[in-house]
Amino acid sequence: MFPSGVRQDGLPAALSDPVRVAAVRATGLLDTGPEAAFDDLASLAAGLTGCDRAFVTLVDERRSFWKACIGVDLHEVPDRQNPVRESFCYFLVGLGDAFAVEDAPNDPRTRDHPSVRPMNIGAWAGHPILDRDGRVLGSLCVIDDRPHPWEPAVLASLATLARAVSTEISMRQTLAEAVAAHELSAGLARSLQDSLLPPLLPQVPGVEAAASYVPAGGGIAVVGDFYDLFRGEDDQWHAVLGDVCGKGVAAAEVTALARYTVRAEASHHPEPAAVLTRLNSALMAQRDDGRFLTAVHLAFRVTRDGLTGLLCLAGHPPPLLRHANGHVEPLGTPGTLLGILPTVDLVDVAFHLNPGDTLLLYTDGATEARADHASGPMFGDNGLIHALADCHDLTAAATIDRLNHAIAHHTHDWASDDTALLALRVPPTGEAP
Repeated sequence: MFPSGVRQDGLPAALSDPVRVAAVRATGLLDTGPEAAFDDLASLAAGLTGCDRAFVTLVDERRSFWKACIGVDLHEVPDRQNPVRESFCYFLVGLGDAFAVEDAPNDPRTRDHPSVRPMNIGAWAGHPILDRDGRVLGSLCVIDDRPHPWEPAVLASLATLARAVSTEISMRQTLAEAVAAHELSAGLARSLQDSLLPPLLPQVPGVEAAASYVPAGGGIAVVGDFYDLFRGEDDQWHAVLGDVCGKGVAAAEVTALARYTVRAEASHHPEPAAVLTRLNSALMAQRDDGRFLTAVHLAFRVTRDGLTGLLCLAGHPPPLLRHANGHVEPLGTPGTLLGILPTVDLVDVAFHLNPGDTLLLYTDGATEARADHASGPMFGDNGLIHALADCHDLTAAATIDRLNHAIAHHTHDWASDDTALLALRVPPTGEAP
């Protein structure tokens, strides 16, 4: 009777097919409680066929689990099942097709079935529930207490409802796969993004340093905001922060090129403008998709009375210097962004931090952060300046936390763009960094 043969217990061999059984388990519906989506379809099947009982079943190698059971007063999940040999559903699994019997007690195919009398089965009809590859997962079936013929239109309606059950299961699996793929993609993006940032900032003797990176809300793409802090030649330190145009792998490649080019060139050229000029040359040599970046680069030394150095802007927002008295001023001379023109106009500007001063480097995600997602006002230059001015006696790390909190409060915790912050602070005299 069954095309694929029978097991030793006389049931169809298809029941034990490991691929089919795995597909049943992959639905995630075994041993789960009732749900309206399946109860509604089973109720509709009972109504259209005029039967008192209707079931949505999932059939593994040993049992028939009733995901929905209409006309049967069973509420506990362990009670909503029976051994597979006591279920008519194995007929569908073995045949791979619909099965109907008009007089179960007298039909030679079912008269000796162990459930006919205990379950008072007069007539039975079922249509297979299929996965996306056509494997039989179970059935949508109806039971009548009395024998009667099945009208073709009734069986056609049952088939339509069974396809609706199959579609519901398929849609759930597709959604679960999409969520899993999204989480995997997000995890890979976070890992790649993290690889473009230093895991820990080095300790600069006599200086506090802190940084943060906050990705745009709802995004999983790798972006080009980056920062770095490293020691160069002759006790000179370098800090760089940049913003690459675009997102994705191409932006990550430019980010990696920028970060490691700056590190390599800084060991030979102590002036920030010279380093960024050579970075521009490297970008132009590999420019094939029009990507560019803005950057700010600092080269500095720790002195007995604070921190002294040079800074250069390449199309980037100017750093903000917060003096110990709370006054905030921008530093630097605007320069050409990198990766567009073979020749750039970049200027080194001297700066000095006294004890109690803090210097903030940031990407435009901080100033362009908008309230109400993308429709509200921007945080703006003034917002950032005022927030920094309010950081009275805060350490570099506490300053970064305060600024991130202020931006998040303005945007209601929705970052419209990625934001990188880097703060350098000279502790007041007598205060350990």
